[in-house]
Amino acid sequence: MNGLRVGLTGGIASGKTTAARRFAELGVTVIDADEIARQVVAPGAPALAEIVARFGPQMLAPGGELDRRALRARVFADPAERAALETILHPRIRAEMARRSEAATGPYAILVIPLLVEGGPRREVDRVLVIDVDESTQIARLCARDGAREPEARAILAAQASRAQRLAAADDVICNDSGIEALRAAVDALHRRYLELAAVYPGARSGSE
Repeated sequence: MNGLRVGLTGGIASGKTTAARRFAELGVTVIDADEIARQVVAPGAPALAEIVARFGPQMLAPGGELDRRALRARVFADPAERAALETILHPRIRAEMARRSEAATGPYAILVIPLLVEGGPRREVDRVLVIDVDESTQIARLCARDGAREPEARAILAAQASRAQRLAAADDVICNDSGIEALRAAVDALHRRYLELAAVYPGARSGSE
């Protein structure tokens, strides 16, 4: 695409999905790495076969789909196992993200990339938006949402970039500690800002020539 690309990121259970949903409601193209990750491990997909070959048939639920909870417990307990999973998934996810980004239209697009900061140089985006929340809130939300136990929740957080690392990488920050309506209002304000930035973005100018 010729427009502005905004990478939306944040720690697990920070509110990324709610923020992305609001951008979509405003008519913005949203490309979600987690959605793509689910697609590349659908039953019959080559990535699922590779996961089973690497981690064992116990990673499959009775219906033949990926048992995400079992896989998550396995990989977050061992950095080497997590790296092996990333080798299987990340190239496929990045390729599909790039394809969708290239096909996107509109002044700007939101690329939801949970591990954007962990991935190193941010070549695929022009700005970074961080949905920020404190660690205790993340743990409480994760336990309530996914039924995780606190040690498991802390292990997941430890495997991600720290809050300080994400904030250091941010061009924009939404502090998600005041409820959904406040989060939606903050997204609305950034939407107006991104439209202004997109209007003078170099890619937008070259696309109109």
